[in-house]
Amino acid sequence: MYQRGLKDIVAVHTSIASVEGNIGELRYRGVKVDELVPNLSFEELANFLWTGKRTSATLQNNRELPNHIKNIIDSLPKETLLMDAMRTAISAYAHKEFKEKTIQEQAIILTTALPIIVARHYRNQHDLPIVEANENLSHTANYLWMINGEVPSEVQVEALETYLKLTMEHGLNASTFAARVTISTESDLTAAITSALGTMKGPLHGGAPSGVIDLLNEFKDPSSIRAIVENKIKNGEKIMGFGHRVYKTEDPRSILLREKCLQLQGKDAWLDLATIAEKEIIDLLAEHKPGRKLYTNVEYYAAAIMRSIDMPAELFTPTFSVARMVGWTAHAIEQINDNTIFRPESVYVAEIKEGINS
Repeated sequence: MYQRGLKDIVAVHTSIASVEGNIGELRYRGVKVDELVPNLSFEELANFLWTGKRTSATLQNNRELPNHIKNIIDSLPKETLLMDAMRTAISAYAHKEFKEKTIQEQAIILTTALPIIVARHYRNQHDLPIVEANENLSHTANYLWMINGEVPSEVQVEALETYLKLTMEHGLNASTFAARVTISTESDLTAAITSALGTMKGPLHGGAPSGVIDLLNEFKDPSSIRAIVENKIKNGEKIMGFGHRVYKTEDPRSILLREKCLQLQGKDAWLDLATIAEKEIIDLLAEHKPGRKLYTNVEYYAAAIMRSIDMPAELFTPTFSVARMVGWTAHAIEQINDNTIFRPESVYVAEIKEGINS
């Protein structure tokens, strides 16, 4: 059977997550995300994906980057893209001491390290002094602290952590598949994560939701929403942040992000505008495109949250990767524990020649 892009082809059996697009359901280890995300911290949810246990992973103990990793990051040209810097630094973990650890221990180290790598290169790019990790802060709060050099507010941490927890795993997406293919050759975890980061860099997969930011930036206040959206629909423009390749109903992640934004209502003007705009846009899409079933996707509220905490667009995809590191490592662990190398077939379709002189 031939399917371009392996669409609808089952490649693995997994107990990590299930994505049911037709009914708009996402489960981590059999449990709906709407039951897990409000009740577990990032650290607890990460450990749940790795082990099935709802105990907290110890991420604070690995926040000091090895000196050779620091030196590599600091030697990179400023124009090096963040995704490229992340890939380079992660690959440099493939040294003897690291390889002697269990794959579970390696997963914890790489998950802890990635946001620190992002923050260090980002601040180098902008000629800002390096901010050392704060052992008293959570994984999410420490990331914001190292990026901005200021202790984040509870609102900022709540909003970003909800996003990180909802995007840490999403089935056999392109980057997760890349990680599993690499680890299936009995390569190491750093190689698998380097493959995943290279895949995430592509705009068809990890592209930043900058289009949603542009859309929301057009709305000066709620009164302008209807006219702007109707004009876009009339001109055949895509309304960014609506519709999803997998989900044929509401994206369960966008529902939970919306709920978090509503909980924070009145505390951030940008989030308030985003929730008002969503309702208006959904109504207009239903009115002008009946039967299309265009629902809000995770990018819409991801953009709203990133904008509300003043995160620059260049940090969107790296931040997505900070979350997805948990899923990548969980899948790599699962793959290596019951491994078969991936080796699909190809069909030759060019002209077949009988010989050089024919």
